[in-house]
Amino acid sequence: MTFQKKYYSQQHYPSMGSAEEKDIFIHLQHKFSAQFQQVFPDRLAQKTVVIIPSLTLDKEILSKVKGHIYYEERLLCLLMLLKMPETHVIYITSVPVDPVIVDYYIHLLPGITGNHARKRLHMLSCYDASSKPLTEKILERPRLIYRIKELIADTNAAHMSCFNVTAIERSLALKLNIPIYGCDPDLFRFGTKTGGRLLFKKCGITVPKGFENLKNEDDLFKALATLKTENPFLKRAVIKLEDGFSGDGNAVFTYPTTDILNIEEDIRISFHTQLQVVATNIDANAYLQKFNRMGGIAEEFIDAIEKTSPSVQCRINPIKESEIISTHDQLLGGADNQVFIGAYFPANEEYAKDISTIGKIITDELSRQGALGRFSIDFISVKEQGEWKHYAIEINLRKGGTTHPFLLLQFLTDGIYRHNHGDYITASGNKRFYLASDNVENEKFKGLTPHDLLDIVIHHELMYDATKQEGIMFHLMGALSQYGKLGILSIGSTKERATEFFEKIISVLNEECEL
Repeated sequence: MTFQKKYYSQQHYPSMGSAEEKDIFIHLQHKFSAQFQQVFPDRLAQKTVVIIPSLTLDKEILSKVKGHIYYEERLLCLLMLLKMPETHVIYITSVPVDPVIVDYYIHLLPGITGNHARKRLHMLSCYDASSKPLTEKILERPRLIYRIKELIADTNAAHMSCFNVTAIERSLALKLNIPIYGCDPDLFRFGTKTGGRLLFKKCGITVPKGFENLKNEDDLFKALATLKTENPFLKRAVIKLEDGFSGDGNAVFTYPTTDILNIEEDIRISFHTQLQVVATNIDANAYLQKFNRMGGIAEEFIDAIEKTSPSVQCRINPIKESEIISTHDQLLGGADNQVFIGAYFPANEEYAKDISTIGKIITDELSRQGALGRFSIDFISVKEQGEWKHYAIEINLRKGGTTHPFLLLQFLTDGIYRHNHGDYITASGNKRFYLASDNVENEKFKGLTPHDLLDIVIHHELMYDATKQEGIMFHLMGALSQYGKLGILSIGSTKERATEFFEKIISVLNEECEL
């Protein structure tokens, strides 16, 4: 009997999305609460974390993100879990991670030798650089699934940690017989643009004027026309695909100068020339085709002299407790500042507590709906007559660009974000701030390997200093040589020092690449 036949002959897996599969998954998730209460609090308990950093998102939009396969490296911050001496980490990627990158993270572990940590770290790879989601690649490899299962000592003390959870992550969880610390994909609707707006309205939270649950271009054109009719001074509207990622599912429509009586027809005629799509290499026609397949929303473009884009990072644990983990001020770029490029932590002290309060209302409602794990809520905030007004715009029901920087800060400083004060305090009682970005990109950086990068940083004494709890951390290092792109986390005792470290490393890299 071949391996594959032998492997599957011993097990039965229900078909993906079937009622049977969903019932088994719910049972796994219910058991997770006992594990959370009994195993999680004990740092000496033997446990296993299976990390699946798959970006299971729209393939066409994801393909526009340079080096997206290396975004799987962002969750390497979870290697810090190895500081618990009986914890095993199984980390799967599409392509192998350079050992120097793994060593970089292992070196940061407090109170644990590198040798001790490596014995409990299991790095596995699909050896597949295609654009398919990592989880799909794993499901196509029964031998790899078998190896993962062999590495799990006790399924009652193990769980999966994913970037986002879809039907294929649910299927993988069943094959591994472990729960996911993440949201049931049947609750996916709350992570769509329509679902977010409807939940905000249910909670009494202010949202931009707009229309959700648009199914096709006819719905879209009517919504755009109604927005303009109700507000003749409106100049632009934002259109969002239901399941966009990092702003790449967005487009901005600029209204033509026209007679308000003929607005819908004029929108149809001018749509292709007046639409600016955020994602590169997708024109208005292709975007409209995607909208007809996926649906989405249209809302007014909020404009103001003082305007920011904060976010609140939240978590719901397996016993349904909800908490605010952090706040960030997002840095946006691209067409009309629709693309996430980085963030300052924490958010502006003028409103950090206010958006935390709003975020807690939303998080409590999501908990009542059965949500689980980390997610974030994005806002647009404008200052009017000296007061900040906050518009909730979407729920990212997954990990995101602000997840790994904050996790790394916590692991490095053993601190806590005090949402009632809007600040972060380390274990030693000091405040910390950071500036983080996944999108540091320069053609001149191409050809630099992770080895080169670390040599440069060490030479210029910009490496994170554990004694001072300040300095530079890197991620996405695998993307550097081919794409000239990497991620940077700059930690400082003040916002200004974090910015100074960030600007310094950019300057140093530019200088070094002139050689």
